[in-house]
Amino acid sequence: MTQETADEFGPVDYVVVEFPPGKQDFSGEMARELAALVDADMIRLLDLVVLAKDDEGDIEAFEIEDLEDVGDLGELEGELAEILALEDLENVAEAMEPGSVAGVLVWENTWAAPFALAARRSGGQLIASGRIPTQALIASFEADEDTDD
Repeated sequence: MTQETADEFGPVDYVVVEFPPGKQDFSGEMARELAALVDADMIRLLDLVVLAKDDEGDIEAFEIEDLEDVGDLGELEGELAEILALEDLENVAEAMEPGSVAGVLVWENTWAAPFALAARRSGGQLIASGRIPTQALIASFEADEDTDD
């Protein structure tokens, strides 16, 4: 990757979605929605790894090509930059429950790249970023409704 290409990157995010033992489904609705975001050029998938943590705490990592029946995720595999390091995966596994399976997803917010580039060209730099959990927003809205009554 050239410096020019890196300068044009949008913000990069990650999520870890954990499933209880035997309940993982990487080929269904989640896969279709992820593929739709990629197809709409809203995001660029950078890495996607599935981690399995056994009851003893040992972990095993799988790339998409290692898995069967991944539905729409199989189409995305060829585009991955595979940027997650072993240390990253070990850190994620520490947060996982024994016996669980998790999907680790890293993506670039391509929709935000023009704004990010304009901010950098203007001499700005990102000094903070965060997410507000949906549950916190819902609780806040519900609290506002309760005080309005």
